[in-house]
Amino acid sequence: MDLLTWLIVGLIAGLLSSFVAGGIGYGLLGDIVVGIVGSFVGSWLFGQLGLTAPFGGLAGVIFVAFVGAVVLLFILHLFQRGRAA
Repeated sequence: MDLLTWLIVGLIAGLLSSFVAGGIGYGLLGDIVVGIVGSFVGSWLFGQLGLTAPFGGLAGVIFVAFVGAVVLLFILHLFQRGRAA
C-alpha cells in the first residue's frame, strides 16, 4: 500500500472506532494514528486467532484496521481509567 492508502485507511478506521468507543475523537491526526496503529493490532489479532477479513480488498483492510483500532481504544480507556482512580 502506498502512503495515501495508509492515511485513508487510518482515517476511516480511526473515525469509526472513535465513534464506537464513546464518540471522543483525537482530532484528524490522532484518528489517523489510531487507525494505522489499529491496523497493526488488528492484523496481529486476526493472525493469532486464525481469522481472515470477511471482505476482500480495501474494505477488508479497513475492517481489520477498524477492529484493531477499537481494541486499541478499549485498552487505552482501561489505562486512562486506572490512572484516574
